[in-house]
Amino acid sequence: MEPYDGKGTGLLERTKAKHEWGIGLLAISVAFSPDGKILAAGGYDRMVKLWDVTSGKQIGTLQGHGAVVFSIAFSPDGKTLASASADGTVKLWNVGEKQETSTLKSDVASVLSVRFSPDGKTFFVADMKANGVFVIDGDSFKEIGFIPTGVGTHGLYPSRDGTRLYIANRGSNQIRGKPHGKGSVSVVDFATRRIVATWPIPGGGSPDMGNVSVDGKVLWLSGRYDNVVYAIDTTSGEVRSIPVGKEPHGLTVWPQPGRYSLGHTGNMR
Repeated sequence: MEPYDGKGTGLLERTKAKHEWGIGLLAISVAFSPDGKILAAGGYDRMVKLWDVTSGKQIGTLQGHGAVVFSIAFSPDGKTLASASADGTVKLWNVGEKQETSTLKSDVASVLSVRFSPDGKTFFVADMKANGVFVIDGDSFKEIGFIPTGVGTHGLYPSRDGTRLYIANRGSNQIRGKPHGKGSVSVVDFATRRIVATWPIPGGGSPDMGNVSVDGKVLWLSGRYDNVVYAIDTTSGEVRSIPVGKEPHGLTVWPQPGRYSLGHTGNMR
């Protein structure tokens, strides 16, 4: 891990893990429940595992996906967990009963990121192959819309005020992309579900994982295939590229409204 200062000019002190839990095969996405009591992790073993944060004991395993679990998200009330997988499905789980409640199959795989709307009534699913975001009704668990965004739709990041959704389009439909692709960021208004701005990466790029600064003024994204990190002004869309190590992927921003970085998808607890 390479911690940099806010200007991207200085390497800060490297950090060591305070706690380590046996997750098994490589975890891709982790998330804390809104009350901070449950940690969920999904990854290459095609399962979502749940832990009690206080005791560190595993309290459940959610099985049903047929491929790697790329993204998980808790609903605002913490009662429902959504998981998105390379098998082209999004599943909803009852956290208390630890049971699958619904499955939605995408026409094309793979779905890489899932986020609930701020009010918890709908959620948004990024599909890298479909080049856009599916909008799903939370009650009926049916598709109610599709927003074409750009090539290789990947990461989903709400604005700090909860009015907009920043969508990273990685510039490639392949897991192993090339530098200087048709990377861009689409800005969607949560209320209208319409694109209100598109910010292309100058000279091409590969915006991937990241997060929004605590003041909401900068969207930070890793440029996976271009060995850079992007700092994007959320008012103007101006892009600043900062050279880093080879293939940066997971990225999170500190400080955030939480204490612990969850890395890859930019979640915090």
